[in-house]
Amino acid sequence: MRTSVSSSVSVGGARSTEARPPSKLQPDPVVAGELVPGAELSSPSSSPHAPASSANARQAARTVRRRDAPVMGRTIATRTLPAVPPVDPLSTFRLDGRVAIVTGASSGLGARFARVLDAAGAVVVLAARRVDRLEALAGELGDAAAIGCDLAEPDAAETLVETTIARHGRVDVVVNNAGTYERVPALEEPRERFREVLDVNLVAPFVLARTAARRMIESGTGGSIVNISSIWGVVGVGQIPEASYAASKGALVNLTRELAAQWARQGVRVNSLAPGWFRSEMTEGTMFGDERAERWIKNRTPLGRGGEEHELDGALLFLASDASSYVTGQVLCVDGGWTAV
Repeated sequence: MRTSVSSSVSVGGARSTEARPPSKLQPDPVVAGELVPGAELSSPSSSPHAPASSANARQAARTVRRRDAPVMGRTIATRTLPAVPPVDPLSTFRLDGRVAIVTGASSGLGARFARVLDAAGAVVVLAARRVDRLEALAGELGDAAAIGCDLAEPDAAETLVETTIARHGRVDVVVNNAGTYERVPALEEPRERFREVLDVNLVAPFVLARTAARRMIESGTGGSIVNISSIWGVVGVGQIPEASYAASKGALVNLTRELAAQWARQGVRVNSLAPGWFRSEMTEGTMFGDERAERWIKNRTPLGRGGEEHELDGALLFLASDASSYVTGQVLCVDGGWTAV
């Protein structure tokens, strides 16, 4: 395996914590210093005897006051409510200090995804088979590694993750983007080729996600895994015969949900980005650049056109960053309304 690394960085990240479940016994909003979710809190400002204009009353309204009577034999303690964080939504989309692996990064959407994560502050590790293209892209980015690998090979995922950690000390984000397809009627598709498509589009993403998740969990910082699926994994198309591709992407969607459910309590989020018809290096000359195909897309897409690569930027960054910190197991379709009708 060849690597090209512009530089190494020292990175850090915040440790995620898990909230404790509430007590089953909820006789009072405040028991032993803990708030019971859903309980109404009394405060001076809510009392008809408290002056609404009093500054002291407004301040006291932010504190749950000690009551005189004990509850079920336990002392009731005063607890200050958490302060409301400042409104700075754009900062949650930043990836400063994070390390992100992007597969299939040598061209098309993968190269675009790498540029987006780099622009958001991440150190990006580029993975694909075409090393020359990876190295050219790494030269454009501020801090990147180019690692040539075929993720369909048994040990490729392990080598990729361990090389990333050796260079940068951690892995925080994985974008499973590498894929392939076979355009042939299902009645004619060879069994061997069907399996090859599944190996690249389903098995390889699973192995990489599992390998990265182990290290994310061991580190205690968690992370985000974004599986690039497709609208083919959500609805049937039919007119364009790609049975193995549709099967692989549909399975990837449900794999996303299962992994999210298994790893959520350990701080690893797993989501899927499902693009519709996008103009890219892969689709140029097939779905785009062909008048009949473009007309077909236009007539069937509610927004009346195919998508451009940059229109995936926000969705990818949302799923990769802390902007989606309470989102896991979801499939985000960016398709001009294709799956809405």
